[in-house]
Amino acid sequence: MHKLQVDILGLSTSPHTNGAYALILYEVDGKRKLPIIIGGFEAQAIALKLENIKPPRPFTHDLFKQIADVFDLHVNEVFIDELHNETFYAKVICEQGGVVHEIDARPSDAIAIAVRFNAPIFVSEEIMNEAGIVEEQQKEEAEPVQPEEVSGGTSPEAEVPGVVSTEADLKQKLEEAINREDYEEAARIRDELSRLSEDGGEED
Repeated sequence: MHKLQVDILGLSTSPHTNGAYALILYEVDGKRKLPIIIGGFEAQAIALKLENIKPPRPFTHDLFKQIADVFDLHVNEVFIDELHNETFYAKVICEQGGVVHEIDARPSDAIAIAVRFNAPIFVSEEIMNEAGIVEEQQKEEAEPVQPEEVSGGTSPEAEVPGVVSTEADLKQKLEEAINREDYEEAARIRDELSRLSEDGGEED
């Protein structure tokens, strides 16, 4: 079975399923994209890692990573290898002590694990041929959302309109948001810090 390497393009709201999200994968050495509908919890787990936001307590996929590290279990890759009745199936390819194991998983869980191990993600060529879409079709898909919107909350507006927070203020607010597990706000502040850093670099 020929495998194609893919990477994560982003997350979008799904126009067909309320409360679900479309995880958009793109073909590394091609032009096709593959949308996979996933649940809100799994979307948040992926988005948090992509944003490098570390929760004060481990989520399920973080816990798996910690347990795997303790027992010297390495995730080599994730392979989305089957598609039946619009349902995708995946395998997490693990290795421990030189022995390779293939573990069945939902693609959403498998990818949430892959991003924590920096493991490559592959899709079978048959699935990409069947469900992959070209860029022109992709534009008709759901409107992209920011990772901080994944859990369904609305990001708060600035506390005082027109007042720009300093970098120190933003870092303190980021730490407070993470401590109270307000990840939507944490991601928003992280984006603001990133923009502030970019603006500062332009001024130098």
